[in-house]
Amino acid sequence: MCKKETITKKLETLALKGTIPFCYLCYIKAPTGRCPKCGTDDLMRLHESTGCEYGVDWYIPEILKDNLELIKEETVFEQMVEDCYSIETKVAWVKINTITILKEVYPCDWETARDEYISSLEADEQIMSFDDGSTYYWTSDLEEFLTGKFKDKEAS
Repeated sequence: MCKKETITKKLETLALKGTIPFCYLCYIKAPTGRCPKCGTDDLMRLHESTGCEYGVDWYIPEILKDNLELIKEETVFEQMVEDCYSIETKVAWVKINTITILKEVYPCDWETARDEYISSLEADEQIMSFDDGSTYYWTSDLEEFLTGKFKDKEAS
């Protein structure tokens, strides 16, 4: 099982613990897994402050947003460029910031290279997204967060 599958399963477990079964038809909580009023087991999941929906996929981004820092893709890529190339580039007699040159003179190349770099980090499982690439988190941060959560649960 790959890291993402393992992390996703743990996040789903947290999301299930953080939500309760809810009968939308009767509009009541159904903590036993069956609506006490109509008897259905076709239940949504409710989180008091976020809302309710079927499944828990909708709640996972809320857990992440509340507990982890998002990756700023532009900043991560700029740091990599600074680490790999000189900070200043000499054009004739003028020294100019390398990143500034790339962003202003070659914006399409900059964006393509940034996107490819982020994709490579995701392919190497260094970063992960749970919303099709809209937001990313460091895998190490996710693992640390989940390890802490599941150790807390085992201790109690």
